[in-house]
Amino acid sequence: MSAPLLLIAAGGTGGHMFPAQALAETMLQRGWRVKLTTDARGARYTSAFPPETEIEEIRSATFARGGVVAKAAAPFQIVAGVIGSLASFVKDRPSVVVGFGGYPSIPAMAAAFVLKLPRMIHEQNGVLGRVNTAFAARVDAIACGTWPTALPDGVEGHHTGNPVRASVLQRAEAGYICPGDYPMEVLVIGGSQGARILSDVVPPAIAALPMSMLKNLRVSHQARSEDQERVAEYYDEHGVKADVQPFFHDLPRRMTEAQLVISRAGASSVADLSVIGRPSILIPFAAATGDHQTANARGLVDAGGAIMITESRATPESLAEQILSVLDNPTAAMQMAKAAGRFGRPQATEALAHMVETLSTKGQKQ
Repeated sequence: MSAPLLLIAAGGTGGHMFPAQALAETMLQRGWRVKLTTDARGARYTSAFPPETEIEEIRSATFARGGVVAKAAAPFQIVAGVIGSLASFVKDRPSVVVGFGGYPSIPAMAAAFVLKLPRMIHEQNGVLGRVNTAFAARVDAIACGTWPTALPDGVEGHHTGNPVRASVLQRAEAGYICPGDYPMEVLVIGGSQGARILSDVVPPAIAALPMSMLKNLRVSHQARSEDQERVAEYYDEHGVKADVQPFFHDLPRRMTEAQLVISRAGASSVADLSVIGRPSILIPFAAATGDHQTANARGLVDAGGAIMITESRATPESLAEQILSVLDNPTAAMQMAKAAGRFGRPQATEALAHMVETLSTKGQKQ
């Protein structure tokens, strides 16, 4: 008898793909076969998935981007993707289908609904995304990474937390070195695609810090490709030691070594920060659907592990003040690190895996 198949469907950003990767790692260890369906954007992240994972790029589209022609063609691409998923499922029937959101998850979730396969969604943010909202009443279970998560009336969610990759889990509550008069690290991350505001505001904020602090400081700054050169030049011109890259493949290591992290409030970033346990300054993306990044940040801020600054108030002056409040106060920094670690849910992947196996068992009884 062949191993049961888990079909994971996820959109093309790190926020969707990182928790999907965590679930894939765990289910493979439990003897399942795992198949991931995503689009070309999501395929950029698949190199970090276990090699046993079967990867399939599917046809899908979004109504949120592109011109008139692209938006008009979107329904036809989605239908083609659904037909392709139906054919694939008939040939190799999944025991459970899990959607992590994003338009590329539509074909698999729609096919699972048509074939009445056991299915669930995992919502990483404190507000359901558009695709997960569409399927919320059409799945057998909803796992919530952020709690509370705003759900439609009559829909029940289960708080699992946000799964983190094995490379993050291995560093759960790693020892924190307080800031002091010795080499220190500041990590700046804007989510999987960077953030323009962080490239505009963070460099001058750091350059404004006292020279006695700057001489010990090294910055790892994730910047969009189009911002990379100007950000690197600014740091260099102001005598700040900095490594500026569009993407850090060793992010868990850099986060572990950081005395402070300045970040967007994407669900995966908040999960990583809380599992590793690091003080952070969070600047939620103001245009996020339903202001979900503010919802993501609120729990960690209320727990005492982070400081939140809204985009409208994120100036070099206000940010420099908050950076100084952490790096110039070792006791407060340690308290924040401990609070972040207590807030973390390193068991999130196991909780999600348990939901998958429970669904599979129910499906076998039908």
